[in-house]
Amino acid sequence: MSYFKTKTVAFAALLLFASATQAQQLGIGTMGQGTSGYSMGAAIARVLSDNGIDALVQPSAGTSSYLPLIDMGELDLGIANAIEVSDAVSGQGYFEGHALENIAPAARLYPFRVGIFVRDDSDIQTVADLAGHSVTYGFTSQATMNRVLDAILAAGGLEPSDIEQVMVPNIVRGVNAFLTGQADGAFFAAGSGKVTEADASAGGIHFLPLPESDEAEKRLQEVIPQAYVDTLEPREGLTGIDNPMPMMAYDYMLVVGTHVPDEEVARIVTILRDNKQALVDSFGAFQDMDPDAMYVDIGVPYHPGALSVLNSKN
Repeated sequence: MSYFKTKTVAFAALLLFASATQAQQLGIGTMGQGTSGYSMGAAIARVLSDNGIDALVQPSAGTSSYLPLIDMGELDLGIANAIEVSDAVSGQGYFEGHALENIAPAARLYPFRVGIFVRDDSDIQTVADLAGHSVTYGFTSQATMNRVLDAILAAGGLEPSDIEQVMVPNIVRGVNAFLTGQADGAFFAAGSGKVTEADASAGGIHFLPLPESDEAEKRLQEVIPQAYVDTLEPREGLTGIDNPMPMMAYDYMLVVGTHVPDEEVARIVTILRDNKQALVDSFGAFQDMDPDAMYVDIGVPYHPGALSVLNSKN
């Protein structure tokens, strides 16, 4: 049995045990606690539950663990970025040779900004300054994160070989490696609880800005076509963002299994579209969600139930 199948079957066994007492409950696959993905899923579960759809977050090591479970019907919903969803459905990248034909995007949630952060007492101030320094890398349980990090490096004019790669299984473990002094820089999403934890433990951290040029964005998109440079303004809850910060951005999506009935998916999408403030109250990053722009073409078909309520041109 392949590593991919072994990991999936093992996690599925745990979920089958848990679901025995939760027969009518929708399971939402997310990353582990402390990640933005978990916080997004928890907010969605709370809003759905408050509107009559019982839902529970099921955290795991990464999308390569829980997207196959949605495909198998062991989970119902999930949080994943547009890159991962496109790769999974079309059988590209990590999912080459085992396309997940039973999952579909249901809604665009909001743009996700990611970057590399360092300690405030470091002399590293730009992505280019990372040359010769140690940075978390690998992310074996997160299908696309290496490509995302490679895109950030490319925007800054670096190749992966220009940094000392500190191999970790996922981004959370990467922050832990950063905090124990194993890495000079760590990759994570802006606004995440884990970044706030790192800031407190390290005595202050700051993200590194991407260059603001057409050439930098072109280099970024040569690695990740779905990505773009977006300037994030400082605000409460954005640890490590003290000045306007050009960062890599891409869209995060709600994913659903094709086994979920059209009517149920339509109801889920409608609840999320009509309850933005409740989502924001649960997780502030949802303030960047646009209820009128929950459809974006990522190259794979949406669930029919979602399309029945989204403002799409299809």
